[in-house]
Amino acid sequence: MAPTQNALIERPADLTADWLTATIGAGTVTEFGTERIGTGQMSECYRVTLTYADGEAGPPSVVLKVAATDAASRQTGLSLGLYEREVRFYTDIAPRIGGPVAPCYSAGFDAEAGAFHLLLGDAAPATVGDEIRGATVEQALVALAELGRVHAPLLGDTTAAQADWLNRETPINQALIGQLYAGFAERFADRITDVQREVCERLVASFDAYLAAEADPQRPMGLIHGDYRLDNMLFGEPGADRALTVVDWQTVTWGPALTDVAYFLGCALPVQDRRDHYDALLRAYHEALGPDAPLTLDDVREGVRRQSFFGVVMAIVSSMLVERTERGDQMFMTMLDRHCLHVLDTDALAILPDPVGLEPLRPEPTDEGAHAPGAEDLWNESWYFDFVDPAQNIGGWIRLGLMPNENVAWVNGLLCGPDMPTIALVDFHAPLPNDPAQTHCDAGDLTLEAVDPLRTYRVTLRGSAQAYDDPAALLRGESGRPTELTMDLVFDTDGVPYQYRITPRYEIPCTVSGSVTADGRSYQLDSVPGQRDHSWGVRDWWSMEWVWSALHLEDGTHLHGVDIRIPGAPPVGIGYLQPAGQPLVELQTVTAREEFGDNGLPVQTTITLAPGDVAATVAVHGHAPVTLTSPDGRVSHFPRAWATVTTADGRTGVGWLEWNRNQPPA
Repeated sequence: MAPTQNALIERPADLTADWLTATIGAGTVTEFGTERIGTGQMSECYRVTLTYADGEAGPPSVVLKVAATDAASRQTGLSLGLYEREVRFYTDIAPRIGGPVAPCYSAGFDAEAGAFHLLLGDAAPATVGDEIRGATVEQALVALAELGRVHAPLLGDTTAAQADWLNRETPINQALIGQLYAGFAERFADRITDVQREVCERLVASFDAYLAAEADPQRPMGLIHGDYRLDNMLFGEPGADRALTVVDWQTVTWGPALTDVAYFLGCALPVQDRRDHYDALLRAYHEALGPDAPLTLDDVREGVRRQSFFGVVMAIVSSMLVERTERGDQMFMTMLDRHCLHVLDTDALAILPDPVGLEPLRPEPTDEGAHAPGAEDLWNESWYFDFVDPAQNIGGWIRLGLMPNENVAWVNGLLCGPDMPTIALVDFHAPLPNDPAQTHCDAGDLTLEAVDPLRTYRVTLRGSAQAYDDPAALLRGESGRPTELTMDLVFDTDGVPYQYRITPRYEIPCTVSGSVTADGRSYQLDSVPGQRDHSWGVRDWWSMEWVWSALHLEDGTHLHGVDIRIPGAPPVGIGYLQPAGQPLVELQTVTAREEFGDNGLPVQTTITLAPGDVAATVAVHGHAPVTLTSPDGRVSHFPRAWATVTTADGRTGVGWLEWNRNQPPA
């Protein structure tokens, strides 16, 4: 049954008896009630019980699934494509396949509002699978046979293979899983066995090469549920419409066809049951593909072997991306144990490519220019520049931010120090320039020039600014005293340009020379420490927090780290250690601990970087904050400050830090 496309239902309160009557198309609904079911974070599910007019009948209940009410969760679901994928699965794919899929009466999706709805057939009465207890052999046979019915119509389908919404790139690469595994190994150090550790470390060390090999189009490709496990399965009891209903199709994608089979087989059964019935379970799946299946039973066996690592990846990644609970820890350790034994039982370690050490990435000279914008509302491209002159007790920073889909540019130029007011030229509504080399706004003009790409860059800012004796006034939205600000600066690269692995962005340590005039005072800079960076892509400042730093020690060492804090996920650390005259060392962990005053400004921060075991304490000398407001009204405070730094081994230096701090709704 193809779902109807009609008015979007954002909350259960939007339901009406007339809408349910028209949408379900069975009988006249006279009354209905709703109750929350499940505990999903990205979306919410409600059972809708139905009463019909006398003499009329229809399903006794249906299930309404809608976007989360929490703004951060909703933005995450939208930006990761989870909402669109689930809706498109039910509208575009479900009508073409069989298997354990609930009928969909209605579907709707609004990308701008970050809202969706699905009105689905209810699986009740049913028993929810339990990943820890495991399935019975009979349940496993049903699950694999039903999965074969899902896969059969689309195996090797070239049309599905080209659907953009179904073919999003995986965000997991060797660098990211390496960071997550470091946290996983630390968290569960006393519970991971030597055998499990060997499987995990072998996989992590070869991960990028393994992914590349499995993406070979010569291998069987097909539809992947992405989380085909017992906790997402409802086994029908007497009176149910289906023997099995599988839920949560938000992770549906296109890729190696046997991924779901391997993931389910690796963990659904107690280990000895899997071993005892392995051949029968594979046959149940293969036979359900039908007599004309493009895969032999041996193809299925080999594909499952190659994809047996998927469960190991999910045990690592999922455990580090959800709120930690006692049952969750038990489930993830059960997953790890069963999946690692599945890898070993199938001799899958033998197919892993040789380990490859990751060399630090470097940007290309062409990256210095502007990039083609994406269609996302929060697509942004930003250039940042900063410097500190400790001898003159001043520091400054400049940003050009382009928001092409909002048709505005951000122009920020600030100067500060302990013996002066904070001077701020801030315009978040500047006209979007045709060329970022020349940006004009009501306050002034900003020019950017890559004189020698990745080596020398010139930045010029001239205009009307405001002086603040209390820099916290910038966070309160207050006006300062009118003044003038001019910065004419040349940034010469003083280290190795560093490209991030998990997002388009690079950082370059520099020396900075030039002139600054502010509030009637002039300063000449001569090769003082500084940093510049360039970033492009979707940037939602309002759904996560971070502490960023670029520090420069007197012995010539450059330190850069960002402690990224995403709700419901463990901290992610990115950055480098660049000792003078030595190779760049890429960081695996960055941990910041900050202290803020009642005025919202930072007082002190400690930063720990590894490898390298650098522990640094920074003391703030100048504040230059701004406030960021999203198109939908969310607010984040963006304190930036320059500081002196002292490491645990006695070295000293200077640099800039920024803290992105999401504010609660007013």
